[in-house]
Amino acid sequence: MGAVFGGVMSFFDAVVGTLLVFAVGVLVLGLANKVWVYAATPAPLRIPTTPAPLTRLGAAGRLAREVLLFESLFRADKVLWALSALFHAGLALVLLRHLRYVLNPVPWPIEAIQPLGVLGAGAMMVGLAGLLARRLFLPSVRMITRATDLAVLVLLLAIGATGLVMTLAAPADIMGLKIFLAGLWRFAPAPLPDDPVLVLHLVLAAVLMAVAPFSKLLHMAGVFFSPTRAQCDNARERRHLVSWARPLDDLRPR
Repeated sequence: MGAVFGGVMSFFDAVVGTLLVFAVGVLVLGLANKVWVYAATPAPLRIPTTPAPLTRLGAAGRLAREVLLFESLFRADKVLWALSALFHAGLALVLLRHLRYVLNPVPWPIEAIQPLGVLGAGAMMVGLAGLLARRLFLPSVRMITRATDLAVLVLLLAIGATGLVMTLAAPADIMGLKIFLAGLWRFAPAPLPDDPVLVLHLVLAAVLMAVAPFSKLLHMAGVFFSPTRAQCDNARERRHLVSWARPLDDLRPR
């Protein structure tokens, strides 16, 4: 930008930087608060979905399969499982690839997966498009779909689309972006690359981070506290009492 627009762009850079820092803070604190609430909420009954593991180790294995392989979803709906697997696997690859923007030096495993980034983004977009179509055109799903469900999917699609544009059509200034992000975390502001697509991508990502703790995206933390998945079925071997439950003897009249 020329000198005429220098002051305006500096202010705009500060706005985008502040938005990103605020969004990261909301994401971290919001998730931490939800995890605290989940962990502190009593679970007075053993209610694992049967057949359930009988030991804690078995329950941990079941939970790991649920998180990594979507085991119960595979049994229930193969199409939904395939779309979810495409989205989550692609998203994981994309997020790992993005670590190069905040790490210096970049570890070799992150360098090694860089060529796979486009494949991950493509898989993520296919999965998202299928999930959105399912909510729009499948009557049984459309009936229970809220506007916020659609908004999150559209937001994710917009983030993926702007990312693909920068990867395939209009490459972003990677070094300028790294300097800008490093300046945010060090409280040493640096100019944001003059790239409208990049700015839109960052703003959309900030919005997603800010809404994540208050939307269905919270299942990324909540799944670890789901009693139907995380509990073992040992009700016959061990009496399950929560801290606020009084023994039966205390309930008898004196």
